[in-house]
Amino acid sequence: MAETMKTIGVVGGGQMGSGIAQLGVVHGFQVWLLDQDPQALARSADYIAASIRRLVSKRALSQADGDGALRSLHCTSSLEELRSSDFVVEAIVESEDVKKKLFRDLDRIVKPSAVLASNTSSISITRLASATTRPHQVIGMHFMNPPPLMKLVEIIRGADTSDETFAITKTLAQRFGKTVICSQDYSGFIVNRILMPMINEAFHALYTGVATKEDIDAGMKLGTNHPMGPLELADFIGLDVCLSIMRVLQVGFGDSKYAPCPLLVQYVDAGRLGRKQGIGVYDYRKVPELVKPSGRL
Repeated sequence: MAETMKTIGVVGGGQMGSGIAQLGVVHGFQVWLLDQDPQALARSADYIAASIRRLVSKRALSQADGDGALRSLHCTSSLEELRSSDFVVEAIVESEDVKKKLFRDLDRIVKPSAVLASNTSSISITRLASATTRPHQVIGMHFMNPPPLMKLVEIIRGADTSDETFAITKTLAQRFGKTVICSQDYSGFIVNRILMPMINEAFHALYTGVATKEDIDAGMKLGTNHPMGPLELADFIGLDVCLSIMRVLQVGFGDSKYAPCPLLVQYVDAGRLGRKQGIGVYDYRKVPELVKPSGRL
């Protein structure tokens, strides 16, 4: 099926969904991008178009291929439009209940042969698959942020995921030019099981006054050669996402070492969600320049 796949459905018009949709159209697929929010959908379409134009201007993509990619993108707010998809990947809010409801609806709408993939960064694929009548065709396909640039895709098999579904998903990821790693279906998988506790510990260091946020990030960047410090990275990911993953880890493993730092909880409660909100650990809002007084009356 991987060789004959023509149409991909992407649910969620945020940064992850937009990036996955861009990968699809650039690599020759028809893509249906769905979001219930018309404004989010319009922003996503604009983002993808701008990204493709940049690829053309940098000669990473020919003008003809760029035009073809833009024609292959179809935006919709109706789940019914995904009925012809061969492969559907969801990139919506990191909530098990919300994702399960979506999978139940997709299971009812899409054709029987379609694969249902989740971009979840921590939630059990086995439990998501249990909401469908096709658990053997449900799989985790975790892209890194931003999907067009990051080279990794983490594939997670649920308890009933078939070898064919795994092969289809791996082939698709490789067609996107990604390196594939495979994880068992344990909370947080590989990347976030290691990354999120580090970010949480950075919050503890800030919370207990070990160092300033700038020194914590500088220490990890210059001392361990990380491209971003853990607090800066948390802002980039979204503090609400980090908190959600820590809670999944805590429940999944039943271990207090995964308890979210109170400062992380407080920031999320205050609406300080990171770059997308304009403020998180750091403040990204533009401070208006003071108007200089005129010397003229």
